[in-house]
Amino acid sequence: MEKLLSILENNPRLSNKEIAVMLGTDEKTVEAQIRQLEDGGIVKGYRALIDNEKTESQLVTALIEIKVQPKFSRGFEDIAQKIARLDEVESVYLMSGSFDICCLVTDKSFQEVALFVANRLSPMEGVVSTATHFILKKYKEQGVSFMDAPKDDRRKISF
Repeated sequence: MEKLLSILENNPRLSNKEIAVMLGTDEKTVEAQIRQLEDGGIVKGYRALIDNEKTESQLVTALIEIKVQPKFSRGFEDIAQKIARLDEVESVYLMSGSFDICCLVTDKSFQEVALFVANRLSPMEGVVSTATHFILKKYKEQGVSFMDAPKDDRRKISF
């Protein structure tokens, strides 16, 4: 199963037939294993990684660190779930260090993200403080490089 997970993680667009060849098994077995992984909640979904710099999108992404007051007997779970339910939030992580939770937010502008933090996130019960960091350029995400290969601008010289 670990090899199948690795294949799906690196290229979920492969057909079951192609995966079967890579694993040395048959297509029906691969289909059943993928269904089992999806039904068991191990595979949560499939997404394309988009390079927004090459599109007309003007979206901005922010990494927001959040210091919270955990609830007795529930720890960080309640506040993390409330943050995760906010439409603007893409990802939520419990982390170590000087902040407790980190989330990724994408919105139309720096101002929209700032308003989200000021009006929706910071006032939440249990949120003590936040620190917002805007992502200025994406170089690599989930193992995929977003850097274009350097162009060779040398000219041909012949003697």
